[in-house]
Amino acid sequence: MKNNCFLPLNPLLNNELRLAIVSILMSADSADFNYIKETTKATSGNISVQIDKLEKAKYIKVKKGYKGKVPQTICRITPQGIQALADHVKALRSYLKLDTDL
Repeated sequence: MKNNCFLPLNPLLNNELRLAIVSILMSADSADFNYIKETTKATSGNISVQIDKLEKAKYIKVKKGYKGKVPQTICRITPQGIQALADHVKALRSYLKLDTDL
């Protein structure tokens, strides 16, 4: 049996909503604020705060504009965000022993 080797989890992605946002963006070219809100069932304020944290970490890019007269926020995952999620999943797998021989 191998020694336990737990990789460090990403504290930014340990938050359920931030993890959900990054996961949504992994499977889409981009997503607008309303799609993220509908998918996560979170409040607008909470989503705004979490998007801001992900953007400051350079995990996502945010483009704000208007569609007609309606404000629109579009989010895209960055290469750093893709790597951060991959590393986080790898760390989770180390806790679940999914990458070890039984």
